[in-house]
This record gives sequence, structure tokens and C-alpha cells, in this order.
Amino acid sequence: MNYLSVENISKSYGERVLFEDLSFGINKDQKIAFIAKNGTGKTSILNILVGLDQPDFGQIVSRKGINIAYLAQTDNLNSQETIEEAIFSSDNQTLKIVQQYENALKDPENEEAYQKAFDLMEQHHAWDFETQYKQILYKLKFDDLTIKIENLSGGQRKRLSLAIILINKPDLLILDEPTNHLDLEMIEWLENYFKKEKITLFMVTHDRYFLERVCNEIVELDQGKLHTYKGNYSYYLEKKEERLAIEQTTVNKAKNLFKKELDWMRRQPKARTTKSKSRIDDFYQIKEKAHQRRNNHKVQLQINMERLGSKIVEMHNVSKAFDEKVVLNKFDYVFKRGERIGLIGKNGTGKSSFLNIITHKVPVDSGKVIIGETVKFGYYTQKGINIKEGQKVIEVIKEFGEYIPLAKGQKISAGHLLERFLFDRKKQYDFVEKLSGGELKRLYLCTVLIQNPNFLILDEPTNDLDILTLNVLENFLLDYPGNLLVVSHDRYFMDKIVDHLFILDNEGNINGFPGNYSDYRSYEDSQPSKKTVKEKKIDTRVKPPSKGKLSYNEQNEFQQLEKDIEKLGKEKTTIEKLFENDEIASEKLTETSQKLQEIISSIETKEERWLALSMKLE
Repeated sequence: MNYLSVENISKSYGERVLFEDLSFGINKDQKIAFIAKNGTGKTSILNILVGLDQPDFGQIVSRKGINIAYLAQTDNLNSQETIEEAIFSSDNQTLKIVQQYENALKDPENEEAYQKAFDLMEQHHAWDFETQYKQILYKLKFDDLTIKIENLSGGQRKRLSLAIILINKPDLLILDEPTNHLDLEMIEWLENYFKKEKITLFMVTHDRYFLERVCNEIVELDQGKLHTYKGNYSYYLEKKEERLAIEQTTVNKAKNLFKKELDWMRRQPKARTTKSKSRIDDFYQIKEKAHQRRNNHKVQLQINMERLGSKIVEMHNVSKAFDEKVVLNKFDYVFKRGERIGLIGKNGTGKSSFLNIITHKVPVDSGKVIIGETVKFGYYTQKGINIKEGQKVIEVIKEFGEYIPLAKGQKISAGHLLERFLFDRKKQYDFVEKLSGGELKRLYLCTVLIQNPNFLILDEPTNDLDILTLNVLENFLLDYPGNLLVVSHDRYFMDKIVDHLFILDNEGNINGFPGNYSDYRSYEDSQPSKKTVKEKKIDTRVKPPSKGKLSYNEQNEFQQLEKDIEKLGKEKTTIEKLFENDEIASEKLTETSQKLQEIISSIETKEERWLALSMKLE
């Protein structure tokens, strides 16, 4: 069943042609990835598909009554709403029934309202919907729905936009870089969700593991033409290589034919017959094909960076906190020459702060960070590049350096470095303000690399980069001889370039792991389950009661137990911290200890009752 058809669309901005005469279709249950270089109009195509922009020529035809949802890179959330208000503001009738039921649970004394809401849930078979709705909110880390959107971070807003879309279950979901700003745990959950759900997807993403495990078709825009591959990312790579080989064979044949036809053209008199005119036309077609060039660059550089001494970076008993948030807790580490380390951890664990501490951009609370005299940092941050009006691309990079020295006295100039990162000679003389978001990130990378650092620090370098650029960057980094410290949610990228991990937790602790991300995941999956009663409680909460399994009073008790256990858990944590920090007066020691024991005993009793009730829900 066809959901949407793209018919001969074209789009230009002034003299700049993004694409011309593109046609393709999206059918039910397809999970399509759209691949193209930065600056070729990927986001423009997505905006056209959902009606936020119009093509200069051509049209979009969608199936009548189809529900299309769009996850853009920038959201349109109302900052004055709470998370709950944003979720329930859609026109989804089932969601409104769930909202009515949730409100009835908040007022347990009103039995009539509860019964009415309960009957509606039964009538519309909304229990499964409520289960999935709560699971999505739990997995995307939304526990407190009363928070206003204006108080959310950029990453939290992205997660909320994603949650709203997934909850409403559209027929066709169009996604622009869905994994940006998600931590690794969330990306893997979203990947598994899309794999198992019967959902139609059309997305732009640079996450190659996501492509590999979710998509069943890939559409590539390459040099103005669309190429379709009926398979995942591995299949795409294999078939693209075959296509390029065939193209190259065709080009080589055309070159040989061109030489023959050129000789013939030079021998011909000025007067032409009809037959010779036809051959002349063929000649120009052959000439065009023979002069085709592909701009794929393989980085194979022997960089002659400044020598690293024996002392690189040493961290001795380093602690850092922002208010009550502990980022580092008495961390010790001595970096060795040539180490390639990846930082992983949930959002908010302090990965970017760790990088700022190493580079002395953020002072420590205690301990020491010692940087060797020969260390020259190259720091790629998430803030990006400052654009100066009227600057051209080549002028920007030359502000930071003219060349990178290579082995044997050779060097790579600023212009050649730009070429390697897919800025051709013409593009190098474009004004910076004309660049796309991905092209700006690419230029920023070049400004960091041209400085020839011997300790390279990259904070989410893969965001907004296309797959071709990522391959170029990975090849460059594989040839890079210095120290490397990377924060990235791109698992494929991490697997390829790092051989050691720092795993950050929420309490300022860092555990080392000798391997890449896939090694770490395999190790974690092989460990015995460590789920606690508390984790079981959280997982089970998202399961709704079915009719007859819990009585009205039991359901009220069930809800109250959850609140009591959470409250007691906070009290327990508070008292334990007092003991840890020696903040209890000696005369209060026995009394406080008894209170702690009473709280622990109460938690155990309530959890046992909670588990007994929860068994009825399974």
C-alpha cells in the first residue's frame, strides 16, 4: 500500500540547485533511510514531504487520511506547557481516555468518576495503549510530568518530541537525525522499538548501526541521482561498491571511445552530413561520460605532529561537583602516549565537564590535573564555530593554520585538507553563511585539525555529519598518531577508532574498560542479571490493571504503596549521606541509627506487599 509519492520534485535557492527531478515512493511497513552528502538538501526534502516547504517543481501525493508525524531537528513545543500538558494536547482520542483514567486515579474518593473512566478504558481497549505510553515515558526518562518545558535542556526537549510522536502512533513517521542528543542507552532502546514495531519510517540518520538494524531499504542521493537499495546498511555498502565498479568500467570504455571519436572529429571537413551531425551529438554525450569524476577521498596520511613527551596528562585524586551534582569523585589516571579513549555514560553524567576539566576550562574542587609541557590540545566542542560575516571557507581555516606537516618533509595545505573533507575548490570560495549545518561542522573539524594537535579531544563530533564525511573523519583519525579522547553516541564510530573506554556513572565514578563499545556491550550482556527489587518495581509500574485482577481498594493501595516506597527511599538516602559525611552529633547517633533501621524495615514490608499486588498484574 502506497502511503506517499514524490513526483519529479526540484528545489533551488537562488543560483544554488539542491536537487532536480527526484521521484520515489514510501509504502506501508517500509523502513527507509535517506542518505546524501551534507548540503544536498536532505532536510529540505523532509520539510517538503510534510508540507513545511514547497518544491519549485513537482508534487507530493499522500494517501487520503494518512497520519504523518515529523521529528525535526528543532522542536515546536510550547515552552509554557508542562510535559504532561504537551503529551495530552494531541487529538488522539485513546490518549484522552487514558488521561481521564489517570485523573480519576488521582481522586480515589470519587468512585463514580473512576468507574466511568475504567469502563471507557475497557470499551476502547486502551490498556495496552496505556502500557506502551508509560513504557515510552519511562524509557525516555520522564518521571516528573509536572516540569515546564521551558526548564528542559535541549536533549530533554528532543526526547519529549520523540515521546509525543511515538505515543500517538502515526501511520508514517519521518525523522531527521533521531539519535542526536540521545545517550547510548536510549539509542539502543529506540533501535529495538523500531525493529519490533510495525511502523513505516522515512529517516535521515548518520548512525550506521541504527541503519543496519532498523532499515530495510536505503535511498541514496548521489551526484544528483537517486539510487535505491532493498536491504540494510551492509547490503547498501556491498551493492554501492558494485555500482561504482560498473560505473568506473563504463567511464573507462567511454574514455577509449572518446579518443577514437576525437580523432574522427579532428579529421572531418567543415561541411557535415546528417549522419555526421548525429555522430557529433553522440560524441558530446561520450565526452560528458568520459570526464565524470568521483569525489571520494581516502585519507592515508603520515602526520608529523609535535612530539609528545613522557608526561602527557595526569589526574590525581580529582573531584568536581556543580552544586549537589558530583561529576568526578577522587579520580586518578595517568594518560599514556597514543591512547585512544572513548567516554560513555548517560546524559547528565558529566562527559563534557570531564573534557573541560582536562583542558583546564573548568577548575577542580580538589586534586590536581597536570598537563605535560609538550601537550598541544585540539578541542572540538559542541558549540561549533563562530561565523564572521563576509568570510569565505578558505579564509576561515587559514586563520588557524596554513598546512599540516607530513613525514619526509611533505605537507598538506589548508586547501588540500578542505578537499579531503569534501570541500571542492569552488566550495572553498563560498561565503561561510551559505553553508548547511553539517558543512559548518565539517569546516569546524578542519579548523581543529589544521592546528596539528598531538592530543585531540572531540565532543560529539558525529552530530550533523553525513556518512561520507564520517568515513573520511574515521580514516583520518585511524592515521592520527597522537592521543585521542572522544565523547560520542555513535557506536559505529566509537567501535572503529577507540580501544579503551571510560564509563561514567551518576555519582562521579569512572570505570575503565579495555576495549571498544561493542566489546563492552558483549561483556555487560554476559554478566548475571543484577536487577534489584526497586528496578522490578519501576518496570512493573507501567503495566495497567486489567478488569477483575485488582479490586478498587487494592488499586488505591497499590498506587499509595508506590508513593510511600519512593518517599521512604529518599529519607533513607538522606540519612545514609549524614553517616557518610560525619554530620551527626554523637548524642544523636543512636537515635538516628534506630530511625534508619525503622525506615529500612518499613521499606521491606511495603515492597513485599507491593510485590504481592503486582503479581496479580502479570
